[in-house]
Amino acid sequence: MALRGVWQLKKLIVSYCDWGGSSRGIRAFMESELPTFKEKNPQLEVVTELIRGQHPHLKGFYKNKNERVVCVKNMTPEDILLYGTRLRNALGRKVVKLKTRHVTKHPSVQETLLLVVHLFSTQQKEAPRQKLVYSHQLLPNTKI
Repeated sequence: MALRGVWQLKKLIVSYCDWGGSSRGIRAFMESELPTFKEKNPQLEVVTELIRGQHPHLKGFYKNKNERVVCVKNMTPEDILLYGTRLRNALGRKVVKLKTRHVTKHPSVQETLLLVVHLFSTQQKEAPRQKLVYSHQLLPNTKI
């Protein structure tokens, strides 16, 4: 993908084995799909690398010094082309694991109200004579 008009993937290395059966799809990809992929992406340096006894993989090098490796063993040429275009379209940023499923600038008020009501209801079970107090009735510095 282009960030501000500049493609981020600068080099793609196609590694394969000329003997192994898991490289059958990538050898067919190099004969049929790779020349057209090179023509459609002149900004990209595509290099083929023979590695005997290893499974085939695509390795992308990005402008921000990151690299991504995708294993393509036992894949069809169409699937390998799909992974090659995904590497080309990626920005090369590291994958960040999110702490929650939903990220927002304004957290939900409902969750905190439900938590407060739940806490007060459990306290009321322990001491049934206490009055149930809601969070909007509390003063800022009041402790329960």
